[in-house]
Amino acid sequence: MSKDFEGRVAIITGGSDGIGLATAALLAKRGTQVIICGRRQALLDSAYDMIASQGGAVEAIQLDVADSEALNAMIESTARKYGRLDMLVNNAMSTHYAPISKLTLDHWRKDFAVNSDAVFVSTKAAMAIMAAAGKGSIVNIASTCGIRATVNMASYSASKAALVHFTAAAAMEAAPLGIRINAIIPGQVQTAPTELFSARAADSAARTTAAIPMQRGGQPEELAQAIAFMLSDAASYITGTALPVDGGKAAQLYIPT
Repeated sequence: MSKDFEGRVAIITGGSDGIGLATAALLAKRGTQVIICGRRQALLDSAYDMIASQGGAVEAIQLDVADSEALNAMIESTARKYGRLDMLVNNAMSTHYAPISKLTLDHWRKDFAVNSDAVFVSTKAAMAIMAAAGKGSIVNIASTCGIRATVNMASYSASKAALVHFTAAAAMEAAPLGIRINAIIPGQVQTAPTELFSARAADSAARTTAAIPMQRGGQPEELAQAIAFMLSDAASYITGTALPVDGGKAAQLYIPT
């Protein structure tokens, strides 16, 4: 595999499993020093061992991105330690599945704290570091729920919609500094939460998959390829965009048969 990211440094939040881990592993294979963070130490340890066993340069940090001070400090200390920060992937997420009638304000605030507030904090910190170097790339992981309505996910959907628009606004400010900021919009992806949903509600999960034009969920590695592209020099003239990687779901006007 090409080492086209040789010498670069990347932070991936929520990097201990799913899309974040697949992205960290891919970037490491391409020569990146990756720093992954997450809340659960056991998952971080497993992710670290996987990437290191493949010869990747990896550091794992236990962190809740909802802790703004800790998140900001981690980004600044990473830049000091490695002398640079080239890439940031805001992947950590929180979701509460419930109708609005049963959704609490604490649930709402938690989803926004992780999905929106943390992205603001990390982006602000990373932009200051990248601006000094005159270059950098940030990719925010949104969701089709942020651009299309769905029931029982109001707080998650609203926070991801905010993330999509923040990406565009931040990109406009970052462009003159040489920094690109984009979003990836995943649809259904075979991650641990998706597998749990499938186990608990097999019929609903099957109908969800059948409603995707490509008739399947995506794999974390497929999302990682799209993220790596947006981070790479191959996307040097792309900023402020939100790219659906969803098997065609966002483009579909679904009419039940």
